[in-house]
Amino acid sequence: MTHSKQSAKRVRTSNLRRQKNRSIRSGIKSKIKNTIAAEPAKRAAALVESVSTIDKAAKAGVIHKNTAARRKSRLQKALNKLAAAK
Repeated sequence: MTHSKQSAKRVRTSNLRRQKNRSIRSGIKSKIKNTIAAEPAKRAAALVESVSTIDKAAKAGVIHKNTAARRKSRLQKALNKLAAAK
């Protein structure tokens, strides 16, 4: 149990923020996996959507901006590798 009203509210708000952030992080991972697994004709649109989601998460402070840049770079690198394989 908490000692004050303020600390009780902080516990509530931090739990809500944690759940929301986890959902956003999970969504990023799902979008990246879906982009890599997409058909070659639909990859460009999926890439735009994934990059947008990553940028929004970085802007909201869910992930660090360098983490966002790294994930976008690795995603593009993976897609280039798939394109070269064909």
